[in-house]
Amino acid sequence: MCDLFAEYREQGVNEKLLKEIETFRAGHAVDQKVQNRVMRPDIRFYGKEIFEMAATALLEGQNILLSGAKATGKNVLAENLAWVFGRPVYNISFHVNTDSSSLIGTDTFRNNEVCLRPGPVYDCAVYGGFGILDEINMAKNDAVSVLHAALDFRRILDVPGYEKIELHDAARFIGTMNYGYAGTRELNEALVSRFLVIDMPPIEEETLFRILKDLFPDAKDAGLKQICGFFMDLQLKASHNEITTKALDLRGLIGAIRTIRAGLSPIQALAMGIVNKSFDAFEREIIGDIVETRIPEGWSSADIF
Repeated sequence: MCDLFAEYREQGVNEKLLKEIETFRAGHAVDQKVQNRVMRPDIRFYGKEIFEMAATALLEGQNILLSGAKATGKNVLAENLAWVFGRPVYNISFHVNTDSSSLIGTDTFRNNEVCLRPGPVYDCAVYGGFGILDEINMAKNDAVSVLHAALDFRRILDVPGYEKIELHDAARFIGTMNYGYAGTRELNEALVSRFLVIDMPPIEEETLFRILKDLFPDAKDAGLKQICGFFMDLQLKASHNEITTKALDLRGLIGAIRTIRAGLSPIQALAMGIVNKSFDAFEREIIGDIVETRIPEGWSSADIF
């Protein structure tokens, strides 16, 4: 049984909800062909109320849309939900050139005949996966409109030139979106109405510390707390529009800590993982000053690990 149940019990998640998820898992076996898509996430999600809202919606057959600022854990939550529910994951990254064939599939030539090469949404519908629609507001409206029948009560996928697919009973879609990214657009009302929307709150320092401690159990608490404080300072300045959100890069922070563990100095590591993500000289100077405020210049890898 998935050990994440124990972790969520520790967070105080409703026991009845967890039992219902266990029942869901037991009632929906995963096809052997896609077993390798049932993946344990690298990062645990911490957030009892948000988890309960998302899991309840999914159990009721709803699709959910996770909106919020950068580094609020949208993709982390989506991956944790798929793991807890025991479903194969299909990551669909949207961009301005995404079209219907990118989602459903396209014609290909096989065994001397034209046939369909299934796309991720098609496979998700057939195998009962959790489709993570990443940055859904990057796509053009006419591209995602092909999903309307799959996302509402009809739960079908009409493949032009082929057949109508009825969605597997376990299939769900989880959209994620950031506002303010280059290329993003407003989602149309018809698409938003097919989701239950969860506004993700900013990450808290205690939560960030727990995440980093999970990833780096050999790190010293004092050192990790300084790194967490640095990230919170960045988040505060970004919320006040003193800097852009480019520096709010949790992946970059984790990558920097890995290089610290390998022997790089914290100043150098954070420069690569966070500071240099901004290409504006003035902003880069502000972020560098925050690093110097939190991380002593003389610190080495031994001060963190």
